[in-house]
Amino acid sequence: RMLSGYKSKNDVRDSYKILELEEGCSLDEVRNSYRTLAKKYHPDSSSSTADPAAFIRVEEAYRVVLSDVAAKQKPSEGGEEEEEDQFKSKSLQHRHYLSFEGVGIGTPSQREKQYMQFRVDRATEQVLEYRQHRLGSSYAGTDLMRAKDVRESKKVKITQAVERLVEDLIQESMAKGDFDNLRGKGKPLQKFSDCPHIDPMTHNLNRILIDNGYQPEWILLQKEIRQTIEQLRKSVVASRRKLGEPMTPSEQKQWSQICEQFMEDIRKLNKRVDNFNLVVPILSRQMVHFSPEKEIVRAQKTYRALVGEASHSETKESQGEGSKRFGWKSSLFKWLNL
Repeated sequence: RMLSGYKSKNDVRDSYKILELEEGCSLDEVRNSYRTLAKKYHPDSSSSTADPAAFIRVEEAYRVVLSDVAAKQKPSEGGEEEEEDQFKSKSLQHRHYLSFEGVGIGTPSQREKQYMQFRVDRATEQVLEYRQHRLGSSYAGTDLMRAKDVRESKKVKITQAVERLVEDLIQESMAKGDFDNLRGKGKPLQKFSDCPHIDPMTHNLNRILIDNGYQPEWILLQKEIRQTIEQLRKSVVASRRKLGEPMTPSEQKQWSQICEQFMEDIRKLNKRVDNFNLVVPILSRQMVHFSPEKEIVRAQKTYRALVGEASHSETKESQGEGSKRFGWKSSLFKWLNL
């Protein structure tokens, strides 16, 4: 506003020197020179050469040179007149990049009013979008709640229908006499546990399932692992007993093959142990891996113990046969002495 009413005191030649131009230059050259100097001296450009006083002199010189060039150009070309009018109607180019987010045209005061109206319109649009999104989410939530209520009601109906069907089947079986031969008919169920912290209904149901062979997965897997290791141990000891003592080179080779197969079976069993440790609910019930080397040493010890017991039993049997063999002679001598 201050610069709009200010009258320049510099003459045209000094203005050309300030803009670093020569007389007879075009409008494009004037504009490019002004933009370069404005970026260099403008106080808001955050440049090291920023100088408010120099920028004021550049702007004054730009106005003088611009009016001089416009007066010298011939108004014959309509395109040039339109370009000049368009340039005069717009505000300075550097202001579009330094304030008001590049909104509006005209003087700074006019652009400020346009920018304030732009902010009001933008805020109104944002408020409308927020309200629309909020209403849409609330309607979606109510639809989800209704769908959930419908699913729950269907579940309740199905559960009640199944309960009625089961009750009807029980009553029909009782009328036919299918429950007459049951043990403990007409007596209450015995309490399997006296612990007050256990739900009696849940405990009784679990007990009934266990008595009828229904057990958790980890218990069945534990039984399977124990049965498998016992079978492997018995099979390797039986294979060692078949080879005998001492072993020939061919029997030694056969024994090494048996040991390799046994170690492979132990590795597979260790994978089952890993699966068991993942499903067992109690940490203290977890199992450790079986060592193939230790199992082979154990089989060798078991074989030696069995061989020792067999030899000991054979010696006892031979002694018993000898006593029986000479027992009739001693009895004969006793009879003769009588």
